[in-house]
Amino acid sequence: MKLKTPLLLLLVALTSCGNKPDLVQDNFSFASTQLKQAFVEMDAVRSAEPREKQALRDKQNLGPLASPRNVEADGTLHMVISRDWTSGFFPGELWYMYEYTKDDFWKQKAREQTALIEREKMNGGTHDMGFKVYCSFGNGYRLTGDAAYKDVLLQAAYTLTTRYKENVGAIRSWDHSRDKWDCPVIIDNMMNLELLFWAFKTSGDSLFYNVAVNHARTTMKNHYRKDYSSYHVVDYDTITGAVLHKHTHQGYAHESAWSRGQAWGLYGYTLCYRETGLPEFLEQAKQIENFIFSHPNLPKDLIPYWDFNAPGIPAEPRDASAATVTASALYELSMYDPANGKDYVMKANTILENLSKGYRTAPGKDRGFLLLHSTGSKMHNVEVDVPIVYADYYYLEALLRKQKLEKEGTAIL
Repeated sequence: MKLKTPLLLLLVALTSCGNKPDLVQDNFSFASTQLKQAFVEMDAVRSAEPREKQALRDKQNLGPLASPRNVEADGTLHMVISRDWTSGFFPGELWYMYEYTKDDFWKQKAREQTALIEREKMNGGTHDMGFKVYCSFGNGYRLTGDAAYKDVLLQAAYTLTTRYKENVGAIRSWDHSRDKWDCPVIIDNMMNLELLFWAFKTSGDSLFYNVAVNHARTTMKNHYRKDYSSYHVVDYDTITGAVLHKHTHQGYAHESAWSRGQAWGLYGYTLCYRETGLPEFLEQAKQIENFIFSHPNLPKDLIPYWDFNAPGIPAEPRDASAATVTASALYELSMYDPANGKDYVMKANTILENLSKGYRTAPGKDRGFLLLHSTGSKMHNVEVDVPIVYADYYYLEALLRKQKLEKEGTAIL
């Protein structure tokens, strides 16, 4: 039987598409190999740790080594206890693997790793409750509905609100370096507001909503310059609420634009708009996006240098983690700004494609991490041009958001 032309063209198109690897499928297949290798690497680190170190942690009630954080410059795997701000990302990756594959192997591994973070729900000495608890228990609750997870999340949210400073209108970030700062608030803290918004929707307690919105507004007022670039740290007087200092602690200089800080802001204000519908937050996210992508120092592959104003560009380290956070945020932002939505998606797709082509680790190598070339804090010579766990977490999240947006028209997981 002779095929009609439209049908023939359709079959040819489908065949052509089949020859091109699916970006999401390819990366999750790769992630499966790498994360299974990560289990081997983690077991090796735990086995090799001197008993004296384990005993000291037990004595101090710090808990066991919980999660991988990065590969050191010498190639060794750096693992951290639950208190570390990055501890929740690895269990979050495992939940994303379960979400994509529906394989109970990943569900069980995610449960095991998530359990190691539970003690943090009472840790009032940190603002990083969202990073630690929401990325782990939050994803777990979303995918399983486990009531015990819900209880952990609510307790963590209440604990986080104890760091809110009424006179400042923001959540205190760091407790260290009290000789340097009175009440430091960092741009990263925008990411932890998602836990508070979740708690408001779940409990109905307006405390969570008010703290989150006030924090976002205070940060918008004081962290951002006229060009919509962000400082890293703003220090406040806890009595008067006055701004004392504006610093960029992990960037090149106080007046420079630290790349990951710009990404935190883009993601944070996008989620604030999702949860509140307040136009001011959408406008802020749009302006931050414009700053990032109109900057003359943004490379053609859209993977930024660690600081937009680093003096040695182009001979400066990149920060893949800033790129993955940005890509994930762009998929969601595209839902709220129809005039620029296609452009946002195109940029996010370009980031993921370039990361996949030029930044992935070697299969079975690099201690089970997914991406190379992230930079934690170059000015402190910490985690410079190495694999880092939060780059991997937001990489998988961005891939899932891309797939869901294409299939269902929403990037909300």
